[in-house]
Amino acid sequence: MLLPLHILSGGLALLFGYVALYAAKGATLHRKSGMLFVYAMVTLSLSGALMEALNKSVTSVNVVAGLLTFYFVITALLTVRPRLQASSSIDRVGVLLALTVSVLAFIAGIDLAGRGRPEAAPSFIFGVVGVLAAAGDIRVIRAGGIQGPRRIKRHLWRMCFAMWVAAASFFWGPPGRVPEVIYYPALLPIPVLTPVAVMLYWLWRIRRKGPPPSVEARERFEMPLEFNPKGHVL
Repeated sequence: MLLPLHILSGGLALLFGYVALYAAKGATLHRKSGMLFVYAMVTLSLSGALMEALNKSVTSVNVVAGLLTFYFVITALLTVRPRLQASSSIDRVGVLLALTVSVLAFIAGIDLAGRGRPEAAPSFIFGVVGVLAAAGDIRVIRAGGIQGPRRIKRHLWRMCFAMWVAAASFFWGPPGRVPEVIYYPALLPIPVLTPVAVMLYWLWRIRRKGPPPSVEARERFEMPLEFNPKGHVL
């Protein structure tokens, strides 16, 4: 039951994810494809983690990848949503989840390294990324929220990381996962590295020129009064 759901949601996540990557940022297509990407990724990540936990172990690298991807997608979405009274509590739950998954990642990495398994490297990477993300959550909690370019950057890198995990799992996964009709080994790195390239480009562009006009206008409309840097009603 879970496997067909996992496969279907994985295909949809890749489809909607690439559309969101190339759509104009902040435009209707970007927002709608992005939301569909979130729905597909939540289904993909949780179903994959559950199947792996039931069949193997909760410290499996696939369990870690699934839970961490779920965390990144949800926190990336909440970053660009108006903050609510419950937002600080949700952020604290996010910190706890990220640190818990990081601990599982390090445990899995140590076990895999002891057995000489190549999956040890991604386990340690997931652990480090989870700790860094949790540290970012703590800064947001202390500041009472996040705004401006930092808000867009947080959304950007977390969504792109989740997209990279999905793409790498499919295109660089076990043999036979990629259909023969699109299996060209020399081209497989392109869809995997595309989310990374897009992330780096937009991080650079936001740093140099600020958010795109459509994104900036939407953020000004949604910004709570207490986050308004000039004290004006936007």
